Amino acid sequence: MYPSAMPPREVKIGDAAAFAGTTPRAIRHYHQIGLLPEPGRGGDGRRRYGYDDMIRLLWIRKMSEAGIGLDDMRAAFDEARDVEDVLGRLEQALAAQEADIKRQRAAVRRLRAVGSPLGLLSPLVTDRLSHLPSGALRPSDLDALLVTERIFGPLGAAIQASVFIILATHPRLRAEADRLDAADAALDDSVDPDDPQVEELAAEHCAHHEALLQAIEAAGLDVAEEKLFEIHDAEAPGEEEGTRMSAFEAVTKMPYGFSAARTRCMELTARLLAGDFCAGG
Repeated sequence: MYPSAMPPREVKIGDAAAFAGTTPRAIRHYHQIGLLPEPGRGGDGRRRYGYDDMIRLLWIRKMSEAGIGLDDMRAAFDEARDVEDVLGRLEQALAAQEADIKRQRAAVRRLRAVGSPLGLLSPLVTDRLSHLPSGALRPSDLDALLVTERIFGPLGAAIQASVFIILATHPRLRAEADRLDAADAALDDSVDPDDPQVEELAAEHCAHHEALLQAIEAAGLDVAEEKLFEIHDAEAPGEEEGTRMSAFEAVTKMPYGFSAARTRCMELTARLLAGDFCAGG
């Protein structure tokens, strides 16, 4: 005689989870959200799951594999919403996921082609810098581009890239930039904002900025910038109003911890640039 297995009338939660391909924790969650009615308990106080409970669990598993959310499952079981409506929204969600995956794959390809971390910036930025030799850009350059891209968008960072192209290809201007950076760092909290050296440093910053602009024009990078504006206007997708922080709001959220003297130096530099009063300009 062949042994015969008699199916039980009811099973414990562990056996129900094993058969349905889920976990006891998930089943308890289904009870909490009303997706699966709580069955009665046996003499030992534990829940016992019958045929109807198992059928519901199997359907839940199948719908989960199809990507249907728990709320939609509950609505489908309750017939409170047309299944076609659920599937339509699911299809939209999958399309959005596919678009995200496409963007992520493009980002990975760009990282491989351009290198990290430069490849993490927008293509509009990396396209302007990818011709530079390895090591020409400093980590601080990339940090600055990252912040600019966040505040002013890819176009703003792509325009700023002209400065770093010049610094990477003009050792004298790079050396002057390094000197000014060191002078900025020396403007700590011990320096009085009204110290004459603050005004002197602002004038030096202004003169250096003018030298950078001249080098940018001499290299024809200003023409490339004009083309960037044309490309951006033609290809950039429109953003609904309110989807991006304003530049002012973004600036107020980026911490730098500058001293009062350094802040005044920046303000004086901006005034000099706005008034074209740079020393030697």
